[in-house]
Parts: sequence; structure tokens; C-alpha cells
Amino acid sequence: MSEPVYHVPVLLHEVIDGLNIRPNGVYVDCTFGGGGHSLEILKHLNAEGRMVVFDQDADARKNVPDDDRIIFVPHNFRHLQRFCRLHKITQVDGILADLGVSSHQFDTADRGFSTRFEGDLDMRMDQRQQLTAFEVVNTYDEQRLHKLFEQYGEVTNSKTLARTIVQVRKTASLKTISNFKQALHSVVKGNPNKYFAQVFQALRIEVNDELGALKEMLQQVPPLLKPTGRVAIITFHSLEDRIVKNFFRKGHFEEEEVDVDPFGLQTSTPPLKAITKKPIVPTEAEMKRNSRARSARLRVAERVEEQ
Repeated sequence: MSEPVYHVPVLLHEVIDGLNIRPNGVYVDCTFGGGGHSLEILKHLNAEGRMVVFDQDADARKNVPDDDRIIFVPHNFRHLQRFCRLHKITQVDGILADLGVSSHQFDTADRGFSTRFEGDLDMRMDQRQQLTAFEVVNTYDEQRLHKLFEQYGEVTNSKTLARTIVQVRKTASLKTISNFKQALHSVVKGNPNKYFAQVFQALRIEVNDELGALKEMLQQVPPLLKPTGRVAIITFHSLEDRIVKNFFRKGHFEEEEVDVDPFGLQTSTPPLKAITKKPIVPTEAEMKRNSRARSARLRVAERVEEQ
């Protein structure tokens, strides 16, 4: 009898092509999860090749194969350089990050990631940390809640939602998913499933500081990559994709252009060169096989050779 699938790797062949794998190279998978991408990379490596794989979710460790070429790091990828150096790795040939939540996390009711199940309002990817989604909705003030729902979930009536949460929590518990949804049913706009999906996305991003971790990781990529080494990032919403796009193109996260001197020349060259001008998206066939792939966007960049 086959084991249940922990997570179906998205854009697998596109990632392998994008990384342009060197058989004796060193590769980092920042989001090991079910190991689908890593196992495919290993197939392209010889006995000298190595992999460092990160995952802050303790459940992911069970998926690490018995292979001497793999080093598992049970921490957030925001500590990328630190743990590579700890294992005496100063430069690598490629880096991969498949952002977002794994199928396993979504489908495990007591993790609190999905609106489909009953469980505590948790949403921690790293269960060692203190902050949970319940702590956010139970302790944040109205303005802070408003901003996170507006920015991270693009919730239409984020201000009304924040005000209602602050009022409701005085008399009702918001500890479980059903408590939370029932207490807020009066402010739902449009399709309830879509509405709560946006609300849960915002809470999850806040709890796990997903955008902060992404920015910290990206800043560590150029010095860690060898010249012509590649980085491949899969995102699942526009906030992440915008951050990755700007960093690949400009070397920073701002929307404005790189500073120019009075003669119209760039004062600095971005350390990465985007290989994908537009994000690579799943094929119709992949989306049919795996509905969770539909919002995936892959961007690939290469470390600029030093002059």
C-alpha cells in the first residue's frame, strides 16, 4: 500500500532545467518539505555532489533520505549563510526555495492552516516559536490588525474586520477555527471560502514572518552563490513574487529604479541577472494533476560573473 503524499513538488522539471545542475556541485533546498525537489536534484548529482536542505517544520525531517550527500538543517532559511558556514560551505552552485505551505501542513487539521478543518488557530510552521494566529487575533490592536489584513491578505473590508475582531474578542473566544469563522460571519464579503482564505493567508504570513524571512534569505543569496550559479524561487502570491522580481532585477526590494549618476549610468550593477524575464507558470496538465500548483510562479536568476 502506498504512503500518502506529503507534498507534490510544483514545477519540478522547470526547476531542474532552471538550476542548470552541475553533477559535482553543492545545492541548497531552502524548503525541503516532502523532499520532492531535493530528490530530483540528487538524481543529477554524482558522488561528489552535496545538498544542504533546510526546513523549520519538524515533520519534514521524516522525509530525509539515507544519503551521505545530504545535510539537514532544522531551521528557517533566513539563517542560510550561518548554517552553510557551520558546515564549512562558503559558496554553492544553486539555491532553491519553494515558498508557501506544504500539502502536509494544509491537510493536518491541528496545525490550523486550513479553513476546511477544525483545530486551534495556530499556523506556526516552526512549532518551537511562541507566536500563534490566536495570539495575533487576541492581542494585536485594531490598527495593527487592519494593516496586516490589508497588506498581507488584500482583504476588501480589512478595517471593518479588524474592528470587529477587537470587539468580538471581549466576549467570545477566537481560539479555534470554527470559533473564529462563526464570530466573524457577519463581516464576510463575497464568497466565504475565498474571504477566509485571504484572512488566513494574512495571519499565516504574520505568524511566520514570511516576507521578512524571504528578504533576509534573498540578501544572502549573491555572496553564497558561485559566479554563474543559479537561484530558483517559487512563489504563490503577488507579495512574494514582487519581492523576488525586484531583488533579481535590481538587487534590492524597492519599486523605484536603481540610483543613477548625473550622466545616466547606473552606479552599481545588480549581483544577479534574471534568467526568466517573466515568471514560469505551471502547464494546464500540471494544474489538472495538482490544483495547488495553479498560483505557482517560478523565477530564476544567475550570479553575475565578477569583472
